Amino acid sequence: TVSAIPPCDRRGDDAMNSLNKLRPPNIPGSFLLTAAGGIALTVGGYVVVNHCMYNVEGGHRAVIYSRISGMSSVVKGEGTHFKVPWFQRPYIYNVRSTPRNIKSLTGSKDLQMVDINLRLIYRPVVDKLPEMYRTLGMDYDERVLPSIANEVLKSVVAQYNAIELIVKREQVSAQVRNRLQERAKDFFMVLDDVSITHLAFSPQFTTAVEAKQVAQQDAERSKWIVEKAIEEKKSIVIAAQGEAEAAKLIATAVANNPGFVELREIQYAKDVAETIANSNFKVYLSSDVLLMSGLARALSQQQANKLQSGKSYLSVFGM
Repeated sequence: TVSAIPPCDRRGDDAMNSLNKLRPPNIPGSFLLTAAGGIALTVGGYVVVNHCMYNVEGGHRAVIYSRISGMSSVVKGEGTHFKVPWFQRPYIYNVRSTPRNIKSLTGSKDLQMVDINLRLIYRPVVDKLPEMYRTLGMDYDERVLPSIANEVLKSVVAQYNAIELIVKREQVSAQVRNRLQERAKDFFMVLDDVSITHLAFSPQFTTAVEAKQVAQQDAERSKWIVEKAIEEKKSIVIAAQGEAEAAKLIATAVANNPGFVELREIQYAKDVAETIANSNFKVYLSSDVLLMSGLARALSQQQANKLQSGKSYLSVFGM
């Protein structure tokens, strides 16, 4: 007896036969090699670019640390350089001149508190970068500059009083610059410029200085007033002496020549007449107002003399 095959088993056999008929495509071996080579090159290029090469930008230098030999003494310049991944690690320093402001509150020789702002322009010594990394690390400026700047400022400012800090500011700045440059050499640094940009005192001291300046100005003004009074006194004495001498001379002239007074009256009357003549108004003045009485007396005296001479002439001839 032959049993019938169920429909479901028949469909499964058909599916298996269809799968057996499928075959993988025939891919040439050269294509596989080319694809594998491209992938290898891509991965190798990525590894080389990101892990075996590094760039040193302009104004920078690099030092290399090796896991085998330690810090190298060779300083790498600008450009692209190779390294061994994991075994070597570059550290890049900025060797440009960099500005930095440092504030310090210190005391002067006369115990006045001074607020000073110091501006530094610094850069590392390129040949000493490996030694700098061993002793100071990458943040060498944060480790060194605040400490040595405050130390030098306090030692220099303590040699001057508050007024000298203002008057001798250039000298103080030069002394601070020289001492800071010497101290920076111990830490493989070069200071291109050191300058004091701000110098301020406490409000109480500033008020006291202003009051002192005002007092000095008042004293100078008082001194000038005294000197002016002395000079005015001298000028008054000299003027009085001159007037006394003039009066003496006038008295002598009047005593020796009575006509001197009349001459002065005539001169005065002439000046008054000229002034009135130049005015736009008509003024009538008597001879007394013009001080012409002396002239009138002189004319009367002349007429009297003539009359007296005539009488004498008639008496001589019996008339």
